[in-house]
Amino acid sequence: MSQPRADERNAAHAMFEADVASRSLGIELLEAGHGRAVARLRVSEAMVNGHDIAHGGYVFLLADTAFACACNSHGPVTVASGAEISFVTSAMLGDLLIATAEERTHYGRNGIYDVTVYREGVAGREIVAEFRGRSRTIDRER
Repeated sequence: MSQPRADERNAAHAMFEADVASRSLGIELLEAGHGRAVARLRVSEAMVNGHDIAHGGYVFLLADTAFACACNSHGPVTVASGAEISFVTSAMLGDLLIATAEERTHYGRNGIYDVTVYREGVAGREIVAEFRGRSRTIDRER
């Protein structure tokens, strides 16, 4: 992943650099800014469940990481107030998953974000899951 230029960095980049959970799994932040973020993850053997497919928790975690970066790109500390995911198809060992998060609305200290998780493949992108997150800005310094 290339590092953003100093003038492109925002609070989401600083938050992600401190996110040991996401980074230790191999999640990479590709971009973040203006209520949008893109992150990716390669499904490893440790992420495959007893059905020989990627455990849904890892797909959720990738989507949640992109969501967190999108809602924190505005600056103030923002956390999830809720989220849900719909799995469209299974991810498999070795799949490169890309999560694209976009702000749908921001009102007061609240926001709604949609995240699409894609599988990058030979035939292009295939949707793996759709995630909707609700955010809340809190009174806390970064």
